[in-house]
Amino acid sequence: MVENFSLGAQNVFVLVNFSILTLGVVLGIIFGLLPGISGVNGVALLIPFTFTLDPIAGVLLLTGVYCGSTYGGSITSILFNTPGDPQNAPTCFDGYPMAKRGEAGRALGLAITSSGLGGIFGTVVLITVSPLLAKVALKFSPAEFFALALFGLSVISSMDAKSVRKGMLSGLFGLLLATVGIDAISGTERFTFGSKLLISGFSFIPITVGVFALGEIFDLAHTQQEFARVDRKISADLPKLREILALKWTLVRGMTIGTLIGVLPGVGATTAAFMGYAAEVRFSRHPERLGTGVPEGIAAPESANNAAVGASYVPLLTMGIPGSATTAILIGGLLVHGIVPGPLLFVQQKPFVFSIFVGMFMANLLMIIGGILAVRLFVKVLNIPYAFQAAFVIVLCTIGAFAVRNDIADVWIMLIFGVIGFLMKRYDFPLAPLILGVVLGPIAEFSLRRAMLMLDYNIWALFTRPVSGTLIILSILSLLSPGIRWLIALTRKKAKASVAKSENSTP
Repeated sequence: MVENFSLGAQNVFVLVNFSILTLGVVLGIIFGLLPGISGVNGVALLIPFTFTLDPIAGVLLLTGVYCGSTYGGSITSILFNTPGDPQNAPTCFDGYPMAKRGEAGRALGLAITSSGLGGIFGTVVLITVSPLLAKVALKFSPAEFFALALFGLSVISSMDAKSVRKGMLSGLFGLLLATVGIDAISGTERFTFGSKLLISGFSFIPITVGVFALGEIFDLAHTQQEFARVDRKISADLPKLREILALKWTLVRGMTIGTLIGVLPGVGATTAAFMGYAAEVRFSRHPERLGTGVPEGIAAPESANNAAVGASYVPLLTMGIPGSATTAILIGGLLVHGIVPGPLLFVQQKPFVFSIFVGMFMANLLMIIGGILAVRLFVKVLNIPYAFQAAFVIVLCTIGAFAVRNDIADVWIMLIFGVIGFLMKRYDFPLAPLILGVVLGPIAEFSLRRAMLMLDYNIWALFTRPVSGTLIILSILSLLSPGIRWLIALTRKKAKASVAKSENSTP
């Protein structure tokens, strides 16, 4: 093992290869910053440039892009309420409120640290327990995928402390949006009303960019305000050790969830980020504070999505099955160089495999350094007047929405959801449940229908499977938790009133 790592390190620390890895991280952060471009498109764009490179150098470039892009989107999420990459959308929930309070530097520092720790954790897991986790992931059937998605959706009932009804309605609206378009099972059109615009359904990126970015711009225009006022000389304020220790359980939960989600074929970092945030809402002692600008709301999704990056390489390298959309594209990059991922890769291409391990570890360290520098450079945008800032964000959003499918329809969808986001903010409807429904809704529906086909429509069979049954029961309890808490509070209130009455009646 030590000898293999030594060979991997020798390959990575060759000046050319290390420079290419660094370039990949820098480009990844840039791709992550640009709404709609994302790491998936970034990797796809750069694959042709790897044709002339050595296989190790080519894969290091793509790995650096993947790692860097997963962090990069958090910068615009925090400063402009605009997720550069889909997996950074949950960071908006607490990152932007912190920036509005004048804590942008602290929020950016938390994002960098959480991303780095999560990425390193995912890499360590990839190195140590790849075959074991791959076997576990293969045992997940559609029933388990449905139960996992349902468990994530169940947190909707607790995401808005002010009004459970508004939170539930927002989540149900997101689930409704997820049903529009071509049915993945039957191939029939649903809720398209004869419109070609709706045949392909609603893409996640135009909805997210519209609701968050344009919705915020419309709201600021309505109230005649500006983006969060940020010190023009701001830099990422890395958290001190005691602050990291205070967030230790949040980070552990986020990294663990990110790893478990990452090894599941085809799920990816976006789902991991939302599941990490949902878990924080569920296990927090003060869930009502999430969404108001607390460090836990940044640490949870950023540690989860970056841990999922390393974990997504587990099924890729061990079985040749992509763990995410980006690793699906990476398979193409490997095949171009004649490298076939799978069990034999660890036998026939050991130096190559361990070069990836070392390269991913270094990419996460470089991401921390690059993230600090990127913040210092990007905040220069804040030196320009607000009118130009808003125009700059709108242009980026438009390009990003169009780039998803090269379809002007996505730009119209973004504009429509910008108005919807503005109205939701005006009437105090939370945005987080809406986005959670859009992300997890398709996974839940598709997995449930596949499970029903496999189980001959015996719904009780979902409860007899250990993993799915446990998760479904926990989901039901989670959905009922606001009512349970209300009953407990009411019981305590009556008990206190009874005690007070008895004390007053005692002579």
